[in-house]
Amino acid sequence: MILVTGGAGFIGSNFVLGWLAHHDEPVINLDALTYAGNLRNLSSLQGDTRHRFVRGDITDRALVDGLLAEHRPRAIVHFAAESHVDRSIHGPLAFIKTNVDGTYTLLEAARAFWQALPADEKAGFRFHHVSTDEVYGSLRPGDPAFTESHPYEPNSPYSASKAASDHLVRAWHHTYGLPVVTTNCSNNYGPYHFPEKLIPLMIVNALAGKPLPVYGDGQQIRDWLYVTDHCSAIRAVLARGRLGETYNIGGWNEKPNIEIVHTICALLDELRPHAEGSYQRLVTYVADRPGHDRRYAIDARKIERELGWRPAETFETGIRKTVQWYLDHADWVADVQSGGYREWVDRNYAQR
Repeated sequence: MILVTGGAGFIGSNFVLGWLAHHDEPVINLDALTYAGNLRNLSSLQGDTRHRFVRGDITDRALVDGLLAEHRPRAIVHFAAESHVDRSIHGPLAFIKTNVDGTYTLLEAARAFWQALPADEKAGFRFHHVSTDEVYGSLRPGDPAFTESHPYEPNSPYSASKAASDHLVRAWHHTYGLPVVTTNCSNNYGPYHFPEKLIPLMIVNALAGKPLPVYGDGQQIRDWLYVTDHCSAIRAVLARGRLGETYNIGGWNEKPNIEIVHTICALLDELRPHAEGSYQRLVTYVADRPGHDRRYAIDARKIERELGWRPAETFETGIRKTVQWYLDHADWVADVQSGGYREWVDRNYAQR
């Protein structure tokens, strides 16, 4: 059995679905169901005894201790995080509480649990910390991509909080011997992505006839990673990664934001043409985000060299699948935007 934190969010839910598609090993799924957590992401698992959902906060030490004692997982896969840069600019405290305090609480609970395990279970235990390339800061146009040894230079409250959590995980390994692995990924996209991030926001706004807001000149460059590729990489690192090591996970897809927006418009023109013409008519340039990093790029050669992992999707195949998913799941989008899913969760769990 494994314990997954944040398993109702975008990447976490894709990981849980992929895990149970590839393994019979059960999952305990701990998620606080903040605005970006959505149990509808996991509706296909209803009635599946391999999946147990627990609503709770990773900062709740008693809850985490109880789950570890009851279920005795062989691994913790830690996704739970506040992750939206814009939200971190407007309200950084929530990011410190979840990303720093929450990771500390998990590490201490995991350490106590691990130290009490029998020798064979102790040797097999893993704490897998999922992080971001944003901890490395911003690259200039000609700079080489981020490697695992790149210095940390976080520039937003979000990336600073994730950098802090990475350092805690590293310290708990070197000081206490906790068997950890860390992965730093590039920008994910794909199904179940909450529509405040670039790709789902552009799709959803375009279909609604709303402006497509592009920060600054739109030339900020990101490396794009299809979410199921990210999940397959995490499975590989959890199974075969070296203890105490960091593995960068990227899609080998560096693209400026404005190119992403134009690609989405072209796909929608093909798949859902509008009577008024191309969706590119909706592109609107807006004031840039404060402290906006100019370029991220991941050098993912280490994970390929050591574990044989490479992404299965190109950006062209992944973005087409993503646009089609949003076209096919208008009810999910409407539910997320209305907040109806949260009202349902509150009703469903009020007496539990």
